[in-house]
Amino acid sequence: MLSTMQDESLSLATLLRYASTAHADSTVSTWTGTESRVMTYGEVGRQAAKLAHALRALGIDVGDRVATFMWNNNEHLVAYAGVPAMGAVLHTLNIRLFPEQLVFVANHAEDRVVIVDGSLVPLLAAQLPHLKTVRHVIVANGDGAALDAPEGIEVHSYDALLADQPDTYAYPEIDERSAAAMCYTSGTTGDPKGVVYSHRSNWLHAMQACSGNGMGLAAADTVLAIVPMFHANAWGIPYAALMSGASVLMPDRFLQPEPLLAFMAAERPTFAGAVPTIWNGVLGALEAKPQDITHLREVVVGGSAVPPSLMRAFEDKHGVRILHAWGMTETSPLGSVARPPAGTTGEEAFAYRITQGQFPAAVRARLVDDSGAVLPHDGRAVGELQVRGPWITGAYYGPDGAVVDADKFQDGWLRTGDVGHISPDGYLTLVDRSKDIIKSGGEWISSVDLENAVMGHPDIVEAAVFGIPDAKWDERPVVAAVLRDGATVAPAALREFLTGKVAKWQLPEHWTFIPEVPKTSVGKFDKKALRAQFADGGLEITTLG
Repeated sequence: MLSTMQDESLSLATLLRYASTAHADSTVSTWTGTESRVMTYGEVGRQAAKLAHALRALGIDVGDRVATFMWNNNEHLVAYAGVPAMGAVLHTLNIRLFPEQLVFVANHAEDRVVIVDGSLVPLLAAQLPHLKTVRHVIVANGDGAALDAPEGIEVHSYDALLADQPDTYAYPEIDERSAAAMCYTSGTTGDPKGVVYSHRSNWLHAMQACSGNGMGLAAADTVLAIVPMFHANAWGIPYAALMSGASVLMPDRFLQPEPLLAFMAAERPTFAGAVPTIWNGVLGALEAKPQDITHLREVVVGGSAVPPSLMRAFEDKHGVRILHAWGMTETSPLGSVARPPAGTTGEEAFAYRITQGQFPAAVRARLVDDSGAVLPHDGRAVGELQVRGPWITGAYYGPDGAVVDADKFQDGWLRTGDVGHISPDGYLTLVDRSKDIIKSGGEWISSVDLENAVMGHPDIVEAAVFGIPDAKWDERPVVAAVLRDGATVAPAALREFLTGKVAKWQLPEHWTFIPEVPKTSVGKFDKKALRAQFADGGLEITTLG
């Protein structure tokens, strides 16, 4: 027996039409360093239609890839809405990729157009001769004439290209399972891998982000979207904002703590999202120059584990609640959100908040041990996390259907590479990445737990932990720590600080002080780079007896 319900596709064209009419007065604002450039959602709808007409005139059709090489700004949101709505596929290029990786992903995705921010033209220009399928470059917020493109590639000014286009567009009927956007993993090992989001997956993901158990976005919110739009659809914030009517603040290139705080002072966002390293910097800036940020009702932090000390500092000193979330490019990215169960308070609630969170109804999760056996959700059994659901990829993109990294999937489940345990009520606690966990004397040491414990010291800004070979124990941890400006603290004092916070046998004997922890292109600690520095003799290690 079938239902009597109408079969309406969950299209991003429908979402764009809705946002530009029902929430026509909501705004997207881009920071210039001194003030905001403001565009209403009504204008976003009109500009998206103009962009769709312009791309169509350049020969872009349903299924063609349109890349962006941009900061978070108004024009990027227009592309987010307009490109999928017309049936083309948005491909957000990571502006921080190594050149060879940028060339790889653009060619692998077969991008035909690149929309580039004027400030990023020099970065793109150096690689443009190697992009085999690109035929048009559109320069926004800059002078197109400044780009000397190779033969066969035509350069356009964004404003001039859109100027005479109609501000309405007859968007096609789109199968909700059609590709809407592409994002590639950051490629810390091997070539980056492509994930293709559908209209349906983006729509369902936006609904989860808007829900009370997700980000809880509503029309009354103003969202500061610091997480890059080139990374996992900016955690789904743009589409969730269009769905809820929340206004959006875009920081553009002004991502340092001081300009972010100036932006906050001017626009007073109620919600924000970024990786822990961003908020660590903001916390340091606030200590140097206090500022009221209690307008933030909540800050979602993900990308890597949030140190509990950072969460307590924001709440105790600044009245701002940090919401911990877990996800990855492959999961669109919301996989879990750490909202405590109803009725919990104080330290009991905090114990839930420092987990990676509870899985929503649409995300199924399981733990698998080294032999492939599925483990119980008892809060104790530790294994690799595997997930599946309607906004989780079931494969990596390969041109002409080629199979890419099939071993990352098992029986329809995505193998995340994360190691952890799950409580009976569905809360995930990760202990490490499978490639970062330290095997010492037959037991596991969580680099994440050690990092969080070290970063609880008042003189430590950042700390990354990685394993090195040991003749007796197989591996032992090295702590690479960054001191606060003007601070001095000895490794022995730091080890003493850890006593009682971690098991005695886990206390690290190897320490090094560095000016900054190297980061990946999306702001995570790059332990691969630290291991390479150690192997090359580039780290001065102090070993305690």
